[in-house]
Amino acid sequence: MHRDEQTPYTIEALELGPMENFVYLVSDRASGRAAVVDPAWEVDRILELAQQRGVRITDILLTHSHHDHVNGIEQVLERHDARVHLLKPEARFWGRDLERPVLHHGGDVIRLGETEIRVLHTPGHTPGSACYHLGDDLITGDTLFVFGCGRCDLAGGDPEQMYDTLRRLATGLPAGTVIHPGHNYAEKPTSTLAEQKAGNPFLHFDDPAAFVRYRMHEHDRIRHTPYHPVPRE
Repeated sequence: MHRDEQTPYTIEALELGPMENFVYLVSDRASGRAAVVDPAWEVDRILELAQQRGVRITDILLTHSHHDHVNGIEQVLERHDARVHLLKPEARFWGRDLERPVLHHGGDVIRLGETEIRVLHTPGHTPGSACYHLGDDLITGDTLFVFGCGRCDLAGGDPEQMYDTLRRLATGLPAGTVIHPGHNYAEKPTSTLAEQKAGNPFLHFDDPAAFVRYRMHEHDRIRHTPYHPVPRE
């Protein structure tokens, strides 16, 4: 749970489903509004958490459209009149008709009460993958894991785009940024970007071809969860 009293928001994580998904509830302190990031699996637990916190779910933020991150959308919408946010290229890739979607471009800002959430376009895992940046926190979906990154061999994946995306995140955000990944694949659930630059092997490459070779052919053969830090060689 992220409950820094100096921020206008809280972030709470639920680990749900057979693939160790993290589903996040972002709550704005002032307005009592809340956003669910990637609603999936045991949706009743998400709804119960919102009820316990006394917040109302007004928004659904999607990092990408893979089934394990979206299979709870309808159940949330049955109980809450929420807007569904995703990037425009992800909507094209997904090809699904959503009721009242809000389609974004990278750099857009979503306002959740007094909380500003910046939408980052982070392709690589899918063409329209998004990360959500608020305060010192970054919700990364399947783009960046703690000491890992998302696969690029599924439909829509592109390892060269992933290389560029990870370099932009590593150089474009403060070192103290706390990442909140889409799966609980590591020895701890969150980490700072500084820790990732030091210990995440995917952030150690300066050559795109070497990154692609490692992501597509070597990583899954030599590394197993829980991921742990790997020193830069």
